[in-house]
Amino acid sequence: MNSLKNKVQLIGNLGNDPEIILMENGTKLAKFSLATNETYKNAKGEKITDTQWHNIVAWGKLAEISEDFLSKGKEVMIEGKLMNRTYETNEGEKRYITEIKCNELLMLGK
Repeated sequence: MNSLKNKVQLIGNLGNDPEIILMENGTKLAKFSLATNETYKNAKGEKITDTQWHNIVAWGKLAEISEDFLSKGKEVMIEGKLMNRTYETNEGEKRYITEIKCNELLMLGK
């Protein structure tokens, strides 16, 4: 049961091409956004689509796969865990970010 404590599974479409960063030690990092959609009908019977955006980070081999095979609009399934971190801007403002560290990646569609 320990592996279920912080587990996220999403199916969605890339909002941008992966940004690839080569670290000093040679490890690659891929960053991209993923859009998930939920559709429902409101009280008037109108179809409403709610889109949520998620920040995804992938390291090592998954970053290399992302670089080679993923592009904006591509449908993927992501499995990973939620990560929260803070950083300070050049102006001294403290920023908070939530992202999903990708542990598994499955390419869907065409």
